[in-house]
Amino acid sequence: MANILVVGGAGYIGSHTVRYLVQHTDHKVVVCDDLSKGHRQAVEVVSADIPFEQGDLGDGDNIERILRQYRIDLVMHFAASIEVGSSVADPACYYENNFIKVQRLLAAMRNCGVEYFVFSSTAAVFGDPKAEKIDELHPQLPINPYGRSKLMVEWMLKDYELAYGIKSVILRYFNACGADESGVIGQSYQPPTHLISIVLEAALGVREKVTIYGGDWKTPDGSCVRDFIHVNDLAEAHILGLEKMLSENRSADYNLGSGSGYSVREVIAKAKELSGVDFPVEVGPARPGDPARLIAESDKARRELGWEPKRRLHEIVATAWNWEQHKTF
Repeated sequence: MANILVVGGAGYIGSHTVRYLVQHTDHKVVVCDDLSKGHRQAVEVVSADIPFEQGDLGDGDNIERILRQYRIDLVMHFAASIEVGSSVADPACYYENNFIKVQRLLAAMRNCGVEYFVFSSTAAVFGDPKAEKIDELHPQLPINPYGRSKLMVEWMLKDYELAYGIKSVILRYFNACGADESGVIGQSYQPPTHLISIVLEAALGVREKVTIYGGDWKTPDGSCVRDFIHVNDLAEAHILGLEKMLSENRSADYNLGSGSGYSVREVIAKAKELSGVDFPVEVGPARPGDPARLIAESDKARRELGWEPKRRLHEIVATAWNWEQHKTF
C-alpha cells in the first residue's frame, strides 16, 4: 500500500483516476489542486474522506509540506495546461505551467525522498505522424508549444532517473473523453476544450453551432481523425502502470489509445444520433498546430500492463451525454 499525492486530482482525468484508486486499490490518496480548472466537488463526490489541499504545483514549500505531512510515496501529475491553440498564442504560459512548475514539483520530491512519479503526457509530443499508428518508438517532433512543453518533461524525467534515481511512468494520451458511468463526475471545463463536450453543448442548445476546423484534411471525409479513449480506460492504465513501477522499481512509457480513429464528422454524427438533435455544423479554417491524424499503437501497454480499452465511440459519447444532461458542477 502506498500514499499517493494526485496533483490536479480535482480536474477531469485526475478525478476519474482518484475515483478508480479509491474503488479498486488499497492506496491512500491525497489530492492537491489549485482549482483553476478543477472542481473540489469532483473529489468530494468520490469520497468525503480524501484529504484535499488547495495549492499550486509550483509552490515548492507547500508541496514539500504536503509530501512530509502525508508521508507520500508516489506523485501523480494531472495539472497541465492542455489547449493546442492557446499554447501557440501564449507559449510562455505553457512552458511555465507544464515544464518549470513540474521541475519545482520534482525538486520538492527530491528534497522529501519521494522516488516515484506518474506523468500525464500526450500524443502531441509526436507531431505529424510518420506511420499509420503511433507507437512508443515513433519520432518525437512536436509541432506546437503544448507538445514541446510535455516532451521537455519527458526528457527531464529520463535525466532525473539517471542522476537522482526517480522512477517514472510516462503515459501519453490520445483524445481523452467520456464520463464515469455513474454520472457523478465528468468533463467540466469552462469553456470546454474537448471536441465531444463542445459538440454536446450544441445538442443541449448551450451553443448555436459546432465548427469543424478545416474541411480539406487528407482524411476520408476531410475532417481531422483522432483516437478517442474513454477517461475510465485511461484511469485504469494509470493504476496498472504505477503498480508495475512499484513492484518492479523501473520506469516505463506507454501510448494510450483505442487503436481506432474517428473523424470529427463521425463524432458529430454519433452525437446527433444519441441526442436526437440535429444541431448546425459549419466548416472553419484549420487551427495552427493541428495534425491531420493521430492514432495510437498501444500494444506495449496491452503486453506489459495487461491493459485493454473497453469502451468504444458509442459508449464514450453516451456517457458524456448522460453527464452533460445531469452534471452538477
